[in-house]
Amino acid sequence: MTRILVVDDEPQIVRALSINLRARNYEVDSAPDGRSALHAATRHRPDLIVLDLGLPDMDGDDVIRGLRGWTTVPIIVLSGRAGNEDKVAALDAGADDYITKPFSVDELLARIRAVTRRVQPTDQTPPTATIGVHTIDLAARSVTGGATDVHLSPTEWQLLEHLLRHPDRLLSRTALLKDVWGPQYATETNYLRQYMARLRRKLETDPSHPRHLLTEPGMGYRFRP
Repeated sequence: MTRILVVDDEPQIVRALSINLRARNYEVDSAPDGRSALHAATRHRPDLIVLDLGLPDMDGDDVIRGLRGWTTVPIIVLSGRAGNEDKVAALDAGADDYITKPFSVDELLARIRAVTRRVQPTDQTPPTATIGVHTIDLAARSVTGGATDVHLSPTEWQLLEHLLRHPDRLLSRTALLKDVWGPQYATETNYLRQYMARLRRKLETDPSHPRHLLTEPGMGYRFRP
């Protein structure tokens, strides 16, 4: 049974989430503040954490960084902060996804299912992935399918691999730039735009309406299987 830690200082939200999650056979723990959350994560070892950023004792980003010091457990932020800067900061701190309050329980449940279904060790190479009519084999670095051969540059492969290794996870622009090009390129968002456009032209059935290589405006990018 998947164990979820809900971290929020609003009792009504904790109560509503607990009822909905338990009704779907999740095991639920809760914490009302950051310190309690860190303690509960250490004690109960949840499979996923739903975290509010506006906690009474410490900022949610600090909680994320505290968790990331020792665990890779998926973290979905559930926050009233709607600004892109807040979203990017949470993702850069190590969150896996971000939902803004007020929220739909169905959307949250879908995000939880996606994260728990797709999470895998980052050193594990997915054998294959499908984008449009193309099948990508990361181990062999090959693209098959389609009427013409598809050739990717080393940088295109590196960017694509980062996305495919984290299916359904929102990856921030800063994280991708640092991982693919290096820390000195952390603000060069035009690099990402250009390379994502190249990947879509080569792999998506309709590059102007991509179904797999998605942009989250102002935040980052996501591979949707």
